[in-house]
Amino acid sequence: MQREKARIGAMKWMIVAIAMMSSALAQDLALRQQLESVYGFWRNAMVQKNYASWAKVTAEHRQVTVRNRINSERRVFPKGIFELPAAPPALTNLKHLQSLRNGRTAKSVYFGKVDFSVGGQPTDNLLVIDFVQERTGWKYDQAQFVSLAALPDVRKELSQGDLKYIRSTPEFTPTGQVPPVPMAMPVAKYIAKVYVYCPGREVEVTVNRVSKHRFGNTKEAELVMGGVRDGDNHIRYSVKGLPGATGKEAMAIRVYAFSQIRGVKPLKIYEYQVLEGEPVKGAGEMTFPFDAKMAAILQGK
Repeated sequence: MQREKARIGAMKWMIVAIAMMSSALAQDLALRQQLESVYGFWRNAMVQKNYASWAKVTAEHRQVTVRNRINSERRVFPKGIFELPAAPPALTNLKHLQSLRNGRTAKSVYFGKVDFSVGGQPTDNLLVIDFVQERTGWKYDQAQFVSLAALPDVRKELSQGDLKYIRSTPEFTPTGQVPPVPMAMPVAKYIAKVYVYCPGREVEVTVNRVSKHRFGNTKEAELVMGGVRDGDNHIRYSVKGLPGATGKEAMAIRVYAFSQIRGVKPLKIYEYQVLEGEPVKGAGEMTFPFDAKMAAILQGK
């Protein structure tokens, strides 16, 4: 009798486990279908250059971020939304690896020949798409192309269905944190970029208290959101060493203003530079000018 009860109990638990598994699979499939529908709608809006459709399916914070960038580059909005070097890739021939949800954020990962329609023969790589859930449903946030050229073993694993790399890398998991909607920027008076050279260090820079940047062990330039303005501009930076660095590496932080007149070179309007072996300030805050002479140079005078 006891054995029979135990057998019946085990069968009940098995039935429950199978039902739970089936429910989870159904939920995973439903999430994937919802997200693919959103991406497809967004992609069609981009291909057709349809601003109303784009706004309908793009996350609010991403809409403001895109408009701020266009204004900071002194391009035309909304025309600038669709001025991309390549078309957004279709999902048709890609293999879906996973779609995960964390709170009001989700992320889908695809593997295969990601085709941007720019010619050549695409190779197997990753396409990672972020989504945000708003009042009216899931919205497209952003997509990232991840090249596997330097990871041939990972490429081989993924082609064989081994998802170890995907499941062990935090960047492929949604954070659960919905990015805040940034402050809207007017059209910049002057286009500007912040350039940082910081081997062995992490550098954070804020320009005019609104354009925030983080650089780590790199040589890179980023667009200053809002650009620079006539008169005094403000900059704040902080520096910290990274593991394995000597602390003696050279470093540079610069801000350049850019002309819209062909042939006029970028103008350096701020610089903090440290030569190799020199001490580095851990933080700094100051103003730097943009005067009439600088404006005349950018105007080609």
